[in-house]
Amino acid sequence: QLELVESGGGLVQPGGSLRLSCTAIGFTVEHYEIGWFRQAPGKEREGVSWIDSTGGRTHYTNSVKGRFTISRDNAKSTVYLQMNSLKSEDTGVYYCARRAYAGGGYYYSGAYDYWGQGTQVTVSS
Repeated sequence: QLELVESGGGLVQPGGSLRLSCTAIGFTVEHYEIGWFRQAPGKEREGVSWIDSTGGRTHYTNSVKGRFTISRDNAKSTVYLQMNSLKSEDTGVYYCARRAYAGGGYYYSGAYDYWGQGTQVTVSS
């Protein structure tokens, strides 16, 4: 059974940090690009960050550039999202997803075939 399992979410004060993990089960993650997405209450899901299969190329949405870092450890079948200098507007459910198809932009949802269940990130004092 193919799965992506996120972990590492929680409650943090503004300015704090969290590291999210996305672990692949049932497939070889090193063959795939992985994206991180988030959905804030009452808002549509948005793309946050993307990494290619080797980790050599990354992309970030403008609102997180300089604060978030995506990385991967293929030996551990895990992709990470290090989030620093967190702001209240970073609050939401964070999902990782496997990109299986070419075409569209970095965060075109139709290009992703498996999604994790999500992990809640709450930034509040």
